[in-house]
Amino acid sequence: MRLVRLASSIIPAAILAAGVLAGSAALAAEPENTLILKLKDGDVVIALKPEVAPKHVEQIKALVRGGEYDNVAFHRVIDGFMAQTGDVQYGDLEDGFDARRVGTGGSSLGDLPAEFSREKFVRGAVGMARSQSPDSANSQFFIMFSPAPHLEGQYTVVGVVESGMDAVDRIKRGDQRQNGVVAEPDRIVSARIAADN
Repeated sequence: MRLVRLASSIIPAAILAAGVLAGSAALAAEPENTLILKLKDGDVVIALKPEVAPKHVEQIKALVRGGEYDNVAFHRVIDGFMAQTGDVQYGDLEDGFDARRVGTGGSSLGDLPAEFSREKFVRGAVGMARSQSPDSANSQFFIMFSPAPHLEGQYTVVGVVESGMDAVDRIKRGDQRQNGVVAEPDRIVSARIAADN
C-alpha cells in the first residue's frame, strides 16, 4: 500500500480559495455516504463514492455498521505513500490480533469484483487493498499520503478524505525495510457512518 510573486497573486489566490471552498461544500458527501474514522489524533471524514464503486462502498458500510473496523490496526504504513488498515480478521488490536497474519485477512462478507475507474490516487484518496487478483478486495483499505498515479486503473477508489488529513499524517509509520510493517501500530478507535448519529 508515499510550492511567487506576492502582489500579483493575492487577488487570484483569494478567488481560487473561495472557489475551492465553495466546490468542496458542493462535493461533500451526503450523511449516508460519509465515513468517520476516529483516530488517536482526531476524526477523519471520508466522502465515500457509491457512484464509482457501489459494491465496495456497500461492503464498507456494512462492516462499519457491524462494528468490524473498531480497534483495527494500521498495520502497513509507508511514509510518503499510504496507510493501510481494515483487516477485520487479524487486525483487531483488542480481539484476535495476529501480528504474523495481519494484512492477509478479510471479512465474512466475501471478496468483491474490481470496480476500477478513472478516479485519481491523489493525496487523501481512499483505495481498496487486494492481492494479485483484481477481484480480491474485501475489507482492507488504504489512505494516500501522496499521489500515486501507478495505482490508477489497478485498484478501486472508494472515497476521498474531506477533513482530518492532519490526523492521517500522524499515523505511526512502519519499517521501510519491511514494506511498512508497523510494530505496535496505531488503530481506528471507532468507525461510523454519519447518517447513523
